[in-house]
Amino acid sequence: MTTTTPSRTDQRAEQRLELDIGGMTCSACANAVERKLGKLDGVTASVNFATERATVAGLGIADAATAIAQVERAG
Repeated sequence: MTTTTPSRTDQRAEQRLELDIGGMTCSACANAVERKLGKLDGVTASVNFATERATVAGLGIADAATAIAQVERAG
């Protein structure tokens, strides 16, 4: 039996970041943030307006600043 080690890309896809996002005033804000995060290469995101949290898959902890910058660009 051969064991394979996940590639760096596979490892990133398995990692999830949880971001607290304050200042969203409506569900359209949450949708805008979700779309911006989704534009990052290899990233899927889910933003919950009620809890003011985003779950981001495909970025490692070291890439958290990239995700935060995208959220700030969303307004």
